[in-house]
Amino acid sequence: MDKIFLRQLEVDTVIGIWEWERRIKQTVTIDLEMATDAREAAIGDDISTTLNYRDVAKRVIAFIGESEFQLVESLADGVAGFIIREFDVPWLKLSVGKPGAISGAKTVGITIERTADDYSG
Repeated sequence: MDKIFLRQLEVDTVIGIWEWERRIKQTVTIDLEMATDAREAAIGDDISTTLNYRDVAKRVIAFIGESEFQLVESLADGVAGFIIREFDVPWLKLSVGKPGAISGAKTVGITIERTADDYSG
């Protein structure tokens, strides 16, 4: 299995449970690995035959930028769901970090793994 990845994608969004968090945008970070078969793209050197990470990144930025989730868990699951459905990704691993959320910690967050079966019903 091949994996296409994005590391440390930063997006500003409304995220959090506290009243003050609901009034501002905060930066979240995204790390993403997506299963794919890159053999055809590698042989043909043709971007149209692969999972285009630029298209995925643009969609992730738009989705997160417009969202207003309270929990990083909900944000992660929402992102995973649309990537699997819209980009026909069979498996992904996604981390959402919320820098500065806990005093003394650089970042906190969640890592999830999802498959297409998780969103088939």
